[in-house]
This record gives sequence, structure tokens and C-alpha cells, in this order.
Amino acid sequence: MDYQLNTIVEMKKPHACGNNSWKVVRMGADIKIECNSCHRIVMMTRHDFEKHLNKVIKD
Repeated sequence: MDYQLNTIVEMKKPHACGNNSWKVVRMGADIKIECNSCHRIVMMTRHDFEKHLNKVIKD
């Protein structure tokens, strides 16, 4: 899937707040994503991110 910085993505599992859309805020070996509803930040490896990524919503 093609994603960049500030891309809105949908993950397979929703966040605890119930939202399912995230914004990519940092890229590298690790990916940092921010929940669009409660603005919590989650950091995961690129491999885990690509495994849990469902679709790219908006660039």
C-alpha cells in the first residue's frame, strides 16, 4: 500500500476510543500514528504497521 507522512489510514482493529482512522505522523524504521478522535499516539514497527493496515483513506 502507498502511504506517506500525513496520510489518513484505516487499521484492522479500532482504537479503544472506538475510532478506526489514524494519521501517519512519523515514518522510518518505525511508524508513528495518531488517532483522529482522541489524538493518542501509537508507535509500531513498519512490519507491524503494514500487517495491521486495512486501507489508505486519504493522502
